[in-house]
Amino acid sequence: MSTTCPAKGTAPPASAPLPWSGLLALSTAALTAVLTELLPAGLLPRMAPDLGVSEARIGFLVTGYALASFAAAIPLTALLRGLPRRPVLVGALLGFAVSNAVVAVSSSYALTFGARLVAGGMGGTLWAMLAGYAARMVPAERRGRAIAIVLAGITLALALGVPAGTALAGTVGWRTAFGLLSGIAVLLMVWVRWRVPTFPGETPHARVPLARVAALPGIPAVLSVTLFLLVGHQVMYTYVAPFAAHAGFGRTGLVLLVFGAATVVGIWITGVLVDRHPRPTLVGALSLCATVMLALGLVAGVPGVLLISVALWGVAFGGAPTLIQTALIDASGPERADVATSLQTTVYNAGIAVGSLTGGLVLDGWGAGALPWTALPLVAVALGVVTVARNAFPATRR
Repeated sequence: MSTTCPAKGTAPPASAPLPWSGLLALSTAALTAVLTELLPAGLLPRMAPDLGVSEARIGFLVTGYALASFAAAIPLTALLRGLPRRPVLVGALLGFAVSNAVVAVSSSYALTFGARLVAGGMGGTLWAMLAGYAARMVPAERRGRAIAIVLAGITLALALGVPAGTALAGTVGWRTAFGLLSGIAVLLMVWVRWRVPTFPGETPHARVPLARVAALPGIPAVLSVTLFLLVGHQVMYTYVAPFAAHAGFGRTGLVLLVFGAATVVGIWITGVLVDRHPRPTLVGALSLCATVMLALGLVAGVPGVLLISVALWGVAFGGAPTLIQTALIDASGPERADVATSLQTTVYNAGIAVGSLTGGLVLDGWGAGALPWTALPLVAVALGVVTVARNAFPATRR
């Protein structure tokens, strides 16, 4: 595999091969961020006794991370936008290394929670950078594939990393697991310094105010699709266990495994199609997602239908973030991608929070059978925006 990277601050020529080593470093950074965020969720029974708190309060370690990421993405990105990009990226990874090391050795819940807030702030900074960084490393006509490679780290973390990390913690202990995660962040800093090119920050005269970036043509439509899709998805995904039980299929682990494996297929298909047919691919993914919600609402009680529907849902959702992120960067331009992505990161986290809350209220009020009927109109709105906003989601890459 080629590991060619463009020279500092320069655009790569159209004939340049993909800088695989640098893109895989960014993908590993995405994987590390997801593992850092979600690993406590799989370790509730092990962490709670050692820290002297309830399992619910260990769950708040995930909540605290998400809230810090939500709160930090826009202000930290705005504060750091003038600095060279690679030092900011390395600094975020250093924050992960330190925070995970603190969690590994801490016996105080308050200290552990504080470390998780630091990690969340670093996560908000990292997510605002990754896709834009990938876009600047490749020619414009290969931008979508580069973003797909980087965001595949999220898919791999959800499908393989979190289950593997949970299993490892069961064998060597949860503190060792966080210690290893800290070590991975340190090694990743070296990898990034070695293989990821640096790019200059925005010069003062070139900085577009945040409000103007948010109002750029296409940006509101992309953010709207992000919000409605995430709310709809999270309504179902957060409560997949009670829904599976409602459908008469109690093997939640198998349902999640099928979904996770299917997302890998979805990201691969998207990587092939995103640069040539971005809009038809996104319309297809959202249409498939809406069809799945309809099927789950009507006939989920048949185990075969349930698993097939979940697999198709995974394929559809696996590629959607890459397609939406590519549209965002095409609308903002790579030079403003960090600011635009910080907006999307905030909207993304808001979608997760609103979707989880909405799903919980629906579950309590009307039962698990109402979840797909709640998700369906939300996904349909996202599909409608893509269908109408042709300038934000062009049929071919510009």
